[in-house]
Amino acid sequence: MFTTDVATVRQQAHTGSLPPDPVVRELVAEAHSRYSDHSQGAIADYIPILAKADPAWFGVSLVAVDGRTYDMGDTEIAFSIQSISKAFVFALVAEALGHEQIRERVGVNNTGLPFNSVIAIELNDGSPFNSMVNAGALATTALMPGETCVEKWEAIRTGLSRFAGRALELDGDVYRSEARSNFRNRAIALLLQSYGRLDHDPLAIVDVYTRQCSLSVTATDLAVMGATLADGGVNPVTGERVVSEDVARDTLALLASTGLYENSGAWLFEIGMPAKSGVSGGIVAIAPGKGAVGTFSAPLDPAGNSIRGQRACAYLSRTLGLNLFASQAEGHQGETND
Repeated sequence: MFTTDVATVRQQAHTGSLPPDPVVRELVAEAHSRYSDHSQGAIADYIPILAKADPAWFGVSLVAVDGRTYDMGDTEIAFSIQSISKAFVFALVAEALGHEQIRERVGVNNTGLPFNSVIAIELNDGSPFNSMVNAGALATTALMPGETCVEKWEAIRTGLSRFAGRALELDGDVYRSEARSNFRNRAIALLLQSYGRLDHDPLAIVDVYTRQCSLSVTATDLAVMGATLADGGVNPVTGERVVSEDVARDTLALLASTGLYENSGAWLFEIGMPAKSGVSGGIVAIAPGKGAVGTFSAPLDPAGNSIRGQRACAYLSRTLGLNLFASQAEGHQGETND
């Protein structure tokens, strides 16, 4: 009879380890220095307060699943988490509702359209499609545990704080700036309500979502949050289990296919790490079983992703072996078909 313990198999099946400490430290420093002088990109200004960011700020942080932390540059400068919050709110809702419900009620497929698309909703009978686009994020936020929006907001704040390993705070200035300009999200929420996709007051849900996007984080926070998913849901700094192994796996699968919106395929092809970006300039990229990279640099490409952050992630993916799909045949090094 087959009696192998599943937990034992999970411990034995892994994606490899990071190189020795001095190597990781040197390569994180190199990822920062290589791109510090790059000046391409534009700072987001459709949320007025984001336009005040200093384009020179650039931080790179890597946190391993054993808690080792490698910081370089402006890793302690606070910025609003923005759309990166979607990944971790999805994880909290998936933990509360389970695999099937989140898939059925929100969806897990890429729209192939911009993150704030209304057309995607209309073309698909009101489906939010996935939790990484704004329609799906609003639907996911509405599914957070709590009878009232006050309770939902507190569950989000405390849940994301557990991912970060410290108490995260609302940036009131960012919240007020976004609340004055989030007309499109209000329209999306009302459209979802018309399709019966929201069970709560749509404008109140938009307010909770705006608050979650206004939580203040650093590049190091993002790396810790990502490393929690890389470590099967256990925060490598605090040792606390935040979500189950299954939820961590589901979240990474969703990020791999939808985390960079319509550019997710190109990101996965070039960099090979589940990731999520935000318009304030943050990126979190995760290497399951190894750790995560958190970056911050405000200048963005036309798709809304940090240019320096993408390049730093690409460099570390190549040099540290973080690509999810990288492999080498055991015992066949140097062999050819000649």
